[in-house]
Amino acid sequence: MTVRAGWQGRYFEDFEVGDVYEHGLGRTVTQADNVWFTLLTQNTARVHFDAHYAAQTEFGRPLVNSAFTIALVTGQSVNDVSYNVMANLGWDEVRLPNPLFEGDTVYSSSEVLAVRESRSRPEVGIVTVRTTGTNQHGTVVITFNRTVMVYRRGFGPVHGPGAPG
Repeated sequence: MTVRAGWQGRYFEDFEVGDVYEHGLGRTVTQADNVWFTLLTQNTARVHFDAHYAAQTEFGRPLVNSAFTIALVTGQSVNDVSYNVMANLGWDEVRLPNPLFEGDTVYSSSEVLAVRESRSRPEVGIVTVRTTGTNQHGTVVITFNRTVMVYRRGFGPVHGPGAPG
């Protein structure tokens, strides 16, 4: 039997401007996801949790909470972008060009926009990506730029069995 290491994520040295990562998991958004997230975050916009109200809007049905959308698409990108993150530094230029509805399936990808060494922390580098989320029809539902501090190889916490702690 051969034991092979599982995916350990990208480190700073693995990022190159122009690389595109198609994130592996899609996710169908349920009514429960939308309602629970909306109420958990105390968002009182009825268009997310009141089907009768939402039916009277131009969309005719509930919209998925945009904060859920950014959280979901960010989460989909973690394996490829920030598995070895030290810290998120920011989300910029967030755009929601088309609505996301309950029952839609979200897919995402990220393009590396910038890579630079940290000026203050030699154990990490700074990476900026542009992430795009689409629905099952390929319609863009969200785009944003995200900047993260990513560990350099050999400097982050150790993964898995045998890790100290």
